[in-house]
Amino acid sequence: MTATVPERQPDKQPGGRPRQAAADERLLSASVWKKLLGRPELGSVVGAIAVFAFFAIFADSFVNASSLATVLYASSTIGIMAVPIALLMIGGEFDLSAGVLVTSSALISSMFSYQMTANTWVGAGVSLLVTVAISAFNGFMLTRTRLPSFIITLGTFLMLTGLNLGFTKLISGTVSTKSISDMQGFDSARVVFASTLTIGGVDFKITILWWLVLVLIATWILLRTRLGNWIFAVGGDVDAARAVGVPVDKTKIGLYTGVGFGAWVSGQHLLFSYDVVQSGEGVGNELIYIIAAVIGGCLITGGYGSAVGAAIGALIFGMANKGIVFAEWNPDWYKFFLGAMLLLAALLNAWVRKRAEATT
Repeated sequence: MTATVPERQPDKQPGGRPRQAAADERLLSASVWKKLLGRPELGSVVGAIAVFAFFAIFADSFVNASSLATVLYASSTIGIMAVPIALLMIGGEFDLSAGVLVTSSALISSMFSYQMTANTWVGAGVSLLVTVAISAFNGFMLTRTRLPSFIITLGTFLMLTGLNLGFTKLISGTVSTKSISDMQGFDSARVVFASTLTIGGVDFKITILWWLVLVLIATWILLRTRLGNWIFAVGGDVDAARAVGVPVDKTKIGLYTGVGFGAWVSGQHLLFSYDVVQSGEGVGNELIYIIAAVIGGCLITGGYGSAVGAAIGALIFGMANKGIVFAEWNPDWYKFFLGAMLLLAALLNAWVRKRAEATT
């Protein structure tokens, strides 16, 4: 009995054309265009390029190295807060108290150091604990009461605004803090929070380095850790996330404490840059942080966005802020420009998302 040998398929199809092997769909890589459409920061990148080109044309000094360093500094003061705010928004929440919390952080550090005649690092340490605790309070109240974050953080915003002014007047007798420039630890703290780095003959503020480090850490958390999956999950569908075992409450409290840390860094920069702090500063900045995150591709409804996009949104703010000055235009147009950028970015991001969904 002889074994039957399977008949070999011809290498050519009828007509002499080579026979093509069937392609495995799992091995087909997505096109570059599809990958780009899937990135939430695509719209902000396009916007940043457009804004840069616009001011490069209408402001001759805009492209100078020193001018770009100034733009990066302005962007970093927004970006340090925009990055943790972006993570919070991806998690489905936002914080209206972030702007005044920066001022609170600076006030606590300054007044504690001055009144207790302590090393300024002691004041900075106390400020870190209190600032993070205030943010954790926002998260705790949110998870316990189930009230919208708008209500919780609006209440905190109003309380901090009053406390900043009331305590500063009570302790200092004026609306600003006393000078702490002659106190021990001030010089070393200034090096960490408000120094200048000279690279290639151009001066760069250290806040730019803080900003970049925070972007890298936040991006690593979102894309490479379990916590990042939890953040996207609670922002996308909190009930589904809770059903599969995601620690929703701890995740949201953790996101708020991240905002507190960013506020502490920004507050210390404010203090050690100018030595004294005005108690009424910071009101309204929370909207700038949120807008930077939205321009960067974060959705108000949560579950979508990136830290890189928020950083680019902050860069757009910095270019607009300083570009108007370099172009010698009336700065009153700045807010109009920001509003137009917000609407255009929102429309572009919506278009990108629709295109991305259509190609999947």
